[in-house]
Amino acid sequence: MLTTGLLVVIVLALVFDFTNGFHDAANAIAPAVSTRALSLRAALALAAVMNLIGALLGTGVAVTVAAGVISTPGPDDGLQVVIAAMVGAIVWNVTTWYFGLPSSSSHALIGGLVGAALASATSVRWDGVLEKVVLPMIISPLVGFGLGYLLMTTIMWLFRKANAHRVGRAMRRAQIASAASLALGHGLQDAQKSMGVIVLALVISGNQTGYHVPLWVILVCAVALAAGTYSGGMRIMRTLGRRIFHLTPPHGFAAELSASSVLYLTAFVFHAPISTTHVITSAVLGVGATHRRSAVRWAVAGDIVKGWVLTFPGSAGIAAAAYLLAGLATGHFGG
Repeated sequence: MLTTGLLVVIVLALVFDFTNGFHDAANAIAPAVSTRALSLRAALALAAVMNLIGALLGTGVAVTVAAGVISTPGPDDGLQVVIAAMVGAIVWNVTTWYFGLPSSSSHALIGGLVGAALASATSVRWDGVLEKVVLPMIISPLVGFGLGYLLMTTIMWLFRKANAHRVGRAMRRAQIASAASLALGHGLQDAQKSMGVIVLALVISGNQTGYHVPLWVILVCAVALAAGTYSGGMRIMRTLGRRIFHLTPPHGFAAELSASSVLYLTAFVFHAPISTTHVITSAVLGVGATHRRSAVRWAVAGDIVKGWVLTFPGSAGIAAAAYLLAGLATGHFGG
């Protein structure tokens, strides 16, 4: 039965998906747009379509979010916990988008769940958070950086004697495929997180007993993410595509291919909800590191890392405050 609380969760999950889309659209298309491999609108359309397809390809990450982060809250205030978590994630997404900071929507959502759980005395599955969130959060950017560096080094060696103009033109065409690959990985990873939240709400409300993801949940989350992606995210795009390192088509291709490889591996093999933002930003830094040190604006990269560090506690704090404020308004608290 669809209660008011469950409907609120579904709406907020789709709003989160939409903000995730315009917040993270830059991840998939900034390199291709900045190197002029694609026009802005063509890149957004490609990213939206591939996000939609990617969202339909798996549910392993969704199950991790639904069952592996916090214990299932009780029916009394369980939906209130999930609503507070979504508020924390959405507010953090909008705030970092406003300041043009490519933070992680994924970790904003996980932080929101943990913050709301702590405020409501719901148990947090710290082993799951460590294994499926914290460790991948640390390892995936390092792998993205390393792959970006190695792939760019390989490209430079393979084409060291080739005509630079011809290589650039060929890489521009190849970037269309790598941008599509990255957008597919983004859809595969990020749409599943809101799917997991809706599944958690369905279990709490008694509308289903297991953590399987219904088809209608997959479809509405996929459409919301694709719509948000098409709306674009120019503020973050400027940071990722221009302010960190001046990308050329070979750099863009290497960064996109490296990042998408990490996304596929973690989604299909480990079912870990990693950050698309972290991985593509690290890959951009990796390809930039193949040049002189001064070519990369490390100060900008440092500001981005600060945003990464603040995301988890920031969204958790907002979610906890949202839960407590709702409790004051209704006179009801979990315990």
